[in-house]
Amino acid sequence: MRRRLALATALLLAVATAATAAAAPTAAAAPTAVAAPTAVAVAAPAPAATASTTAVLASANSAPATAATAAASGDAAPTIAAALPSASAPALSAATAPAPPIAPRWLTSWAQSQHTLAPQTLDNQSIRMIAHLSQGGRALRIRVQNEFGTTPLTVNAAAAGISAGQGAVVPGTTRPVRFNARPAITIPPHGEAWSDPVPLPTRPQDDVAVSLFVSGQTRPSSHQAALRDNYLTPAGSGNRVADPAAYPLRTGSTYLLSAVDVLTTEAVGAVVAYGSSVVDGHGSTVCGPGCTANGNNRRWTDDLARRTQSLPPAERLAVANAGVGGTTSAATCPQTPPPLAGLDALARLDRDILSLHGVTAVIYYYGTNDLAFGCQSRQILDSYRAVFTRLRAAGLKIHAVPITPRPGYSPQQNQYRAEVNNFVRAGGNCAGACDSVIDFDQVLRDPVNPNTIRADYDSGDGIHANQKGHEALARSVLLPLIVD
Repeated sequence: MRRRLALATALLLAVATAATAAAAPTAAAAPTAVAAPTAVAVAAPAPAATASTTAVLASANSAPATAATAAASGDAAPTIAAALPSASAPALSAATAPAPPIAPRWLTSWAQSQHTLAPQTLDNQSIRMIAHLSQGGRALRIRVQNEFGTTPLTVNAAAAGISAGQGAVVPGTTRPVRFNARPAITIPPHGEAWSDPVPLPTRPQDDVAVSLFVSGQTRPSSHQAALRDNYLTPAGSGNRVADPAAYPLRTGSTYLLSAVDVLTTEAVGAVVAYGSSVVDGHGSTVCGPGCTANGNNRRWTDDLARRTQSLPPAERLAVANAGVGGTTSAATCPQTPPPLAGLDALARLDRDILSLHGVTAVIYYYGTNDLAFGCQSRQILDSYRAVFTRLRAAGLKIHAVPITPRPGYSPQQNQYRAEVNNFVRAGGNCAGACDSVIDFDQVLRDPVNPNTIRADYDSGDGIHANQKGHEALARSVLLPLIVD
């Protein structure tokens, strides 16, 4: 008993001493949490890397960040209150307790999935690809792919900076990009390479300009529907990756670059939208009736990323887009065009979802092309189950989207659509095969004719939503659903 009283007395004295020290007007000790990333103003040069940024980069792990490995490092010291009787002091409530610091982690902030070779041959020239970040950070790294190349690809130099628009870079923000501490990298056919960390601070919604120089001749792997302008120098113009001046040539495709990660303490995970053109963003550059805000970065995934900024950092997510127009969930649809063969959901799962970093959830929006290319509901559902099994095995949450309307479907195809959608909606979780349902079908369908899209949401082809429709889709997503 005396020992316990002595211990309690000592602990109470320790609490009192700590409280007195906290009240004294001396300088507080530096916090152990890593400082928040420095904001980069687009109109001014980015600040140089700070000592804390350099330390984080030196210790950052380049392996994929998962929900488990992203936990704050270090064991918390046991609190004095834990050793005292419960009546000695009231516990802090959840509302008043400070949120624990978020350990720096790598998250994929932007992605565009490669699916074909570009028609253009690069010839001793530089390209400048623009990545619109869903989350910012204190550093970034890039993924370069040669997925559809038939010969090795050599990138001779690379740089990243804050885009100034029209193919230019904000002066002073350009940072060299290296691969394994070297300025050049050779990537074999069907291969990829992640860069070393680049100390370039960014903010959510920043446009990052990634410049790559190829000294030889090559046909780059590409994503055809960038839904924005990207930029090139003329053939034979050589290495201009460090030149902030605008590149004069334009393309509507994205070459070589397929993902950008950020090192951040302002978000805890990444959600990947996975599907066909309805995910890729077709229709999002079409301004609907009464709309005047035409432009880029208006996909529902872009709008969803902007919505997540209203959340506290401990609930905030990056949003990566892994949509490829024309693709199917099932590999067995008999009328799939030959150029799309091998691009079904299961075939590209590893490179387009599981190879990204910090991914915690997937929004699965497939099936519209499956029906159009002759698949029946059984084939579609078999593919859903196969993909969901892989995602579950990787520890990812799955949020499934019912197949949305298409005016060209026959009565039989609409019957198959209903059968797939009944499965997705069953129990609110695909009868246990997924985690939740995000009902874009309910958002887009016309209340009078549910097999068509609402006129005010229609981009004009009856299949894809316009900007107003994309905004409605993003607003319909319950943020707690994808955060949890």
